Amino acid sequence: MPAPKRTTDADVIAAGRRLIAERGLDGLTMQAVASAVGVRAPSLYKRVRGRDELIRLVVESTLGELEERLTRVVSRAHSDPRAVVEALVVELRTFAHGDPSGFALAFGGAPAEARPSIEVLARSAAPLTTATTQLVGPEHALAAARTVTAWAVGFVTMELTGAFQLGGDVDSAFAWGLSRLIEAVADPGQRTASS
Repeated sequence: MPAPKRTTDADVIAAGRRLIAERGLDGLTMQAVASAVGVRAPSLYKRVRGRDELIRLVVESTLGELEERLTRVVSRAHSDPRAVVEALVVELRTFAHGDPSGFALAFGGAPAEARPSIEVLARSAAPLTTATTQLVGPEHALAAARTVTAWAVGFVTMELTGAFQLGGDVDSAFAWGLSRLIEAVADPGQRTASS
């Protein structure tokens, strides 16, 4: 077995993400990660204090990847804030389909002891909160970002778990719901009424 110094933090986190994707959160054990990176389990504790810290690192890595993808969307998006918000939500959905276990873990599946830091959450939310600031102004930007995120996460979670059983085109429903949501959030009459 290689010495622990040959195993990087990035290797450990990547192995954790792979194991969760393959086996679910219950399959993420220190022994399984140690085997995946080629060290004995006791050596792994030189990299992470325990399973909760490992889960937190996996969640933070997942959110970091999402942040990078959302930042790229913003850099190439249209200048219209509605179009930017729409593009960000579409990218979130694409991300979720590519990494459903990471998406589920990052958006509510992590145990309380393994939740990411506020700084990581703020960075991952920054592309959307920046777009909602442009859409509704600074006073309501966080509320708008939360509303959009809650709808998107709820829709995508139902989609990924097969909860839409009544037929119809889910892609069309997503596009319809997203456009109506953005219109409702951006409505100046709504902002004035709630001020």
